Amino acid sequence: MNDSPFAIDVAFHLGPIAVTQPVVVTWILMAVLVLSSALLTRKLSLHPGKTQAALELLISVIDSHIRDTMQTSPQRYRALIGTLFLFILIANWTSLLPVLEPPTATLETDIALALIVFVATLIFGVTTRGWRGYLRTFVEPSWVLIPVNIFQQITRTFSMFIRLFGNVMSGVFVAGIMLSLAGFLVPIPLMALDLLIGAVQAYIFAVLSMVFIGAAINRESEQLNNDSANL
Repeated sequence: MNDSPFAIDVAFHLGPIAVTQPVVVTWILMAVLVLSSALLTRKLSLHPGKTQAALELLISVIDSHIRDTMQTSPQRYRALIGTLFLFILIANWTSLLPVLEPPTATLETDIALALIVFVATLIFGVTTRGWRGYLRTFVEPSWVLIPVNIFQQITRTFSMFIRLFGNVMSGVFVAGIMLSLAGFLVPIPLMALDLLIGAVQAYIFAVLSMVFIGAAINRESEQLNNDSANL
């Protein structure tokens, strides 16, 4: 194993292609999320049990955050925001397994997640406002600010993956240092801290995603507010 925090261990090779450990863990997490979703939703009932009630509560919380943050109906954005939150949450919590490092502790995974949000912001902005309407946001409030607005879009993406990578990696380092100094005398507090940090980082990433997408579709948000006022 390489001592560099930026080095990535290769799990195996598919011909000339090296498949790294974070990629394997990511595939496993994706499979877990897909299978769990299929199993949890295959027998929905009008009289939900505890599992369905918990699932409905989670969806309600996500919908509530989308409405409050983006000021729009959540149906169109629920799948993206919910998937990002759950994937990052579970990925962060894999740090509790002694043989694995969370995929979110690697720059490649965090860059990919940030790029997903960047592309989604572009797609939602264009489909909601049209090409002209979306591009017009870069000249607001003045055409002089076009370079600044473009640079802002880039720095948003950069800040998202740097924040996620820095916080998750620092948590891994702190846990390693504490365990090396104190052995296994303090595993429970460290596990609780990892759970908390992982949940907070997943929440922050999801909220930032909602903020950025909401800024791109603000015309729709304004129309929704006007329609609500007319009711």
